[in-house]
Amino acid sequence: MRPYLMIVLWPAFLMACVATGLFFSLVDPMEMIVLDQRIKISVQGAYTIGFFVFWLLGILSSGLTALLAQKFR
Repeated sequence: MRPYLMIVLWPAFLMACVATGLFFSLVDPMEMIVLDQRIKISVQGAYTIGFFVFWLLGILSSGLTALLAQKFR
């Protein structure tokens, strides 16, 4: 079980790093608007939340891939 956890978490972490860098190089966190409201959070807070959201998406993607690869063995 543990090796599968790292097989899922490590690629998700790497992709979260890349996705955060790309996203926030194009989008200024201080100008983000959600539901017609400006986000009232610090820049570092926006980077942190963005990183964890991208990491969660990567975990879901890698986890699904690992699950499907296990089923077809």
